[in-house]
Amino acid sequence: MRTEATPILLPDNAGNVLLPLARTAIAREFGKTHRAVEDAAWLRELGACFITLTCEKKLRGCIGTLRAHRTLLEDVQANAVAAAFRDPRFKPLAVDEFDAVAVEISVLSALAPMTFTDEQDALAQLRIGIDGVVFQYGHHSSTFLPQVWENLREPAEFMGHLKYKAGLPPDFWHQEVKLSRYVVTKWRESPITV
Repeated sequence: MRTEATPILLPDNAGNVLLPLARTAIAREFGKTHRAVEDAAWLRELGACFITLTCEKKLRGCIGTLRAHRTLLEDVQANAVAAAFRDPRFKPLAVDEFDAVAVEISVLSALAPMTFTDEQDALAQLRIGIDGVVFQYGHHSSTFLPQVWENLREPAEFMGHLKYKAGLPPDFWHQEVKLSRYVVTKWRESPITV
């Protein structure tokens, strides 16, 4: 079995397995049946993922795991249910929303700590559209998936929003700030049109 630092090897058809797994986990909470393959060997490897739910192109829930500590199968199922029913920013998903919600899965690489001299150095190292970033300072922490670059194209703006999400002012900086980055492999269901 792999460790967190070893990347999980995903088959080319991984999205065709992972997306139904997430939808099935949510369906079970409503007492609905939905079919998904759960016996692929690679699903038993340690993995970390985020599940993002959207409805009419608007965020409806997003919950995930930064560090692999359980099988990818368990992580997908747990995070799908959490994104649908326990994201504190939203009301729990209602049964009549189930068919309209679109699922996106992002499987994360291991976190790679960044080394930098100051904020400008850190910003210069960020790869727009590629890096997910974890910000940490004391008990403040936050993360943005690489997909957030679609809306925040400038590294300074991206970092400012990341600090704000952590509960700090966008212009905050301290020499004890820690940053880590990661990349994702992602799949998204086709948007549902009703």
